[in-house]
Amino acid sequence: MKKLISLLGLVAIGITTGCGGSGSTTQTTAVSGVVADGYLNGAEVFLDKNGNYQWDAGEPKTTTGPGGTYTLMVPAADAAKYPVVCRAIAGTTIDEDTGTTVSGSYVMSAPAGATDFVSPMSTLIREKMAANSGMTMTDAMTQLRNQLNMPTGVSMLGNYVAGSQGGANAAPYQAMRTTARQMAGLMAGQAALVMNGSSVNVNRYRGMMGTINTNMPAIYANATSGSGMNSPFMTSMQNLMQTQLAAMPMSGGFMNFSGMFRNMTSHQYFWNYSGGQMLPGKMM
Repeated sequence: MKKLISLLGLVAIGITTGCGGSGSTTQTTAVSGVVADGYLNGAEVFLDKNGNYQWDAGEPKTTTGPGGTYTLMVPAADAAKYPVVCRAIAGTTIDEDTGTTVSGSYVMSAPAGATDFVSPMSTLIREKMAANSGMTMTDAMTQLRNQLNMPTGVSMLGNYVAGSQGGANAAPYQAMRTTARQMAGLMAGQAALVMNGSSVNVNRYRGMMGTINTNMPAIYANATSGSGMNSPFMTSMQNLMQTQLAAMPMSGGFMNFSGMFRNMTSHQYFWNYSGGQMLPGKMM
């Protein structure tokens, strides 16, 4: 039985500017990548220098093109220092998997310096690391791989859209792609509680991602079994998240969500056998 767990490529370029007869040289870097649930065309991408998940004046920003591609010009010193954040915009951003605009806005990100492929998977890896200062990227990727019951060698930061289109590892990447779509559906379903236009309530966002994290094996099982967003499990997930997020204050200091992102990398924490069938477990 599926279990529902509650909430409680860098190129340096020199640019010379002058002022009052004097000049200074600022090294900038092109940070390029791809954004996907399916590939997202017309999504906002920016370097989030203050960690609030929303674009602020002075932060480099661009819009994705066909295939979800983007390029940001950022100060070289900032390229590996701050995460890239993507905002899929309801009614504007096109999901190339469906050829239609997304019905709800949602935000994704990637760990600083690992911005080649921004997706729900990279988002969760970043949240794991942000919630636990001692968690390395390797730890976070291993934990997510085990949560999704993936074989060693599958890159959890890899382009699962391209990977699912053929080759020896097509099956696991297709499973990642299907699971990522349902993760994005959960995120978009909470837009009214998490977002206000382009603004993001950081605590509610992290609480939402924490609930997704603790339920990842069951989300994966739902997605890969052919069950959709209207399955009893996903309906329960949406209802649980709405109740929990609505109860969280809109203001106040940052809350501690480390308990929802524990640094556990053993496969046995997330899956167990019952009657010879592997079933999703829970984080302990």
